[in-house]
Amino acid sequence: MKSMQMYLVGFVVLVGGVSAALWKLGVLDRVGPEWTAIGIVIAIGLGIMLAVSFGKTKTVELEEHH
Repeated sequence: MKSMQMYLVGFVVLVGGVSAALWKLGVLDRVGPEWTAIGIVIAIGLGIMLAVSFGKTKTVELEEHH
């Protein structure tokens, strides 16, 4: 598995764990399902952006023509 895919899997597990902890503490009952879903979508979007930014980058060198 590529490192970017492993990062995304780990991030999804992290979001799941944090969501489970907030549910167990009763925080999600006070927030409501709509805001919970919005928060999860935002967290997954941030995870995707971070995974892409940590991915391997290629350096492209251009030769100048005189």
